[in-house]
Amino acid sequence: KGQGGPKDFPQLQNDTFLRAARGEETEHVPVWCMRQAGRYLPEFRESRAGKDFFETCRSPEACCELTLQPLRRFPFDAAIIFSDILVVPQAMGMDVQMVAGKGPTFPEPLKEPEDLQRLQVKVDVDKQLGYVFKAITLTRHKLEGKVPLIGFTGAPWTLMSYMIEGGGSTTHSKAKRWLYRHPEASHMLLRMLTDVIVEYLLGQVTAGAQALQVFESHAGILGPVEFKEFSLPYLRDIARRVKDKLKEEGKDVPMIVFAKDAHYALEDLSQSHYEVVGLDWTIDPQSARERTGGKVSLQGNMDPCALYAPKERISGIVKKMLEGFGTRGYIANLGHGLYPDMDPENVGAFVEAVHQYSTQMIKQM
Repeated sequence: KGQGGPKDFPQLQNDTFLRAARGEETEHVPVWCMRQAGRYLPEFRESRAGKDFFETCRSPEACCELTLQPLRRFPFDAAIIFSDILVVPQAMGMDVQMVAGKGPTFPEPLKEPEDLQRLQVKVDVDKQLGYVFKAITLTRHKLEGKVPLIGFTGAPWTLMSYMIEGGGSTTHSKAKRWLYRHPEASHMLLRMLTDVIVEYLLGQVTAGAQALQVFESHAGILGPVEFKEFSLPYLRDIARRVKDKLKEEGKDVPMIVFAKDAHYALEDLSQSHYEVVGLDWTIDPQSARERTGGKVSLQGNMDPCALYAPKERISGIVKKMLEGFGTRGYIANLGHGLYPDMDPENVGAFVEAVHQYSTQMIKQM
């Protein structure tokens, strides 16, 4: 039969991830990986060969296929839609290209506050980002209820830094210069981004996303004071506005915030209306538990590079991590994304170890 619209979705068979996000009991700790659809899989490289990256993002069928590939290999407890955080600046009228060997590139980045006039203030997300919604709906049908589907977005500061830097950067000094020299214009841009992001996330839920993750990948480039001014209020605002609207519609969709390297902000993040706080590998699991005081579920945080360890060592690393976090209100993940040169077998060993040890630990309780 043909794929339907954003309703009549197949019955969900494994809701472990959603229950863990809400802090409920589970039979095992759920696990998924950031960048689980990716270049470490030969079938991914084959699907993507010779195609423009953003063109792939705009093809619902391609996104669906790439989202499903890792689930055919590994018993992940969640799928995350294949897309990119930079589709939001594109929707606001900026040109972004994926340059081989260099990564995402903005030919005309924002240089001065007057450049904000080039941006589309009122974005029709259905028109500009409808291809993501279509990909979500299609994938939700094709998943056949195996696991929940996660939608995501970049956070305002992270997107702002890309839009000003014009690509990746080690210092982010161009973007940070705005924060210190043009604080009003910075807030104006962050507000514009927040408005689009809220609509974008709501559209993803309407399309079939069952959880949402907000990536503040460039949090660690800010100090605590700047984070509190230029990142945190917008992260909170996004969660609050999305939640309020979903409540009106009688929907309950867990939200995850992942602010990489923002270890100084753990307490604040755990009181920002997100059910789950994602952690990078620089944070000690036990101290994260103590500092978040059981207010939120935690997600993370094995060093992705631990996957370079021999397969038999991975289980020991996983065991230690699980003992640190405990099994309740916990979603196992890496502390950042998978790298292209990682061995799929080691990813399999990671997933298996999480399921195996956590099942034992829960039985012994």
